[in-house]
Amino acid sequence: MTENHANDQSPQPGQSSQPALPPRLTPGQPAPDFILPAVNPDGGETSVTLSRLLAQGKRVVLYFYPAAMTPGCTTEACDFRDNIARLTALGFTVLGVSKDPIDKLQRFRERDHLSFPLLSDADLTVHRLYGAYGEKKLYGKVHVGVIRSTLVINPDGSVALARYNVRAKGHVDSLLKALDKLET
Repeated sequence: MTENHANDQSPQPGQSSQPALPPRLTPGQPAPDFILPAVNPDGGETSVTLSRLLAQGKRVVLYFYPAAMTPGCTTEACDFRDNIARLTALGFTVLGVSKDPIDKLQRFRERDHLSFPLLSDADLTVHRLYGAYGEKKLYGKVHVGVIRSTLVINPDGSVALARYNVRAKGHVDSLLKALDKLET
């Protein structure tokens, strides 16, 4: 797992005291490996390692959402749940990632009958590695936080598709159309 190391140096004149925001990934780049604690569809707790899934020949849909059990995140999660058979038939493993602790992810899975693993990235390390944490506009103001994002990862570990600032409603249908174009 990747570790965070804080820079202990004071900023020089003209430099910001804020850490640099992570860059977004683009197709063709390697997807950073990670190990995260997860809640399985059956309610069991485990850890998920990206490289282990890829070694099994899996293609991965990795989606980042701001907070479990909020209206937009529920809409998006239920959309993935309702389309999981289609995605699985296409050879994809769906993983949802948020900063929520495991106990909240358990409640989310139970309440909405979610049928794919939910991963906890409490310190936002993986969010940052994938560019799913940074500046975003909310009600006309710029904030720093979780960016609703979806990345598709090939079995060779490369990013096939990277979408940032996606809308919760209708996102999976749009993703399926994009995946269809990737196949042709």
